[in-house]
Amino acid sequence: MGLNVVLFQPEIPQNTGNIMRTCAGTNTTLHLIEPLGFKVDEKSLKRSGVNYLEHAEFKVYPDWETFYSLNPGEYVFFTRYGKKAPHQFDFTDKDKAYYLVFGRESTGIPKAILAQHLDQCTRFPMNDHIRSLNLANTVCLGIYEALRQRNYEGLFQTEPESLKGPNWLIEE
Repeated sequence: MGLNVVLFQPEIPQNTGNIMRTCAGTNTTLHLIEPLGFKVDEKSLKRSGVNYLEHAEFKVYPDWETFYSLNPGEYVFFTRYGKKAPHQFDFTDKDKAYYLVFGRESTGIPKAILAQHLDQCTRFPMNDHIRSLNLANTVCLGIYEALRQRNYEGLFQTEPESLKGPNWLIEE
């Protein structure tokens, strides 16, 4: 099974484009719950900076209920109202599908959804100067916490030969 990111009704195409890039680079599937604040077609996505679309696996669903009924697994909801830090969740079972759920930029995940999953709510610790972090940054942090727990399985920990290679810094 794998790692999945769920964006509930994302509004800003640049955030979603950035998240798609992170998902493409980490073998993470992206799930988008409608309505979206932008079009999901190749032209619109390329305009948002998604020039690696062929490497991004994503699916679009008409609503939360449809998505939830089709995707069994363990859910972790990222919300400013969570009472656990992300490292308190265990993402190491390779036989489970994990879904990291993030809400709209303006309003987050609806209270009705969160109320059904209180034990699965998390937040990144921060001071009281801001109410939340940027969505794309938060998704990246969540993905990399799960990957850290899995020792970055399936990812290159040095520059791959297909790019500049692991010895690029020491080559003359």
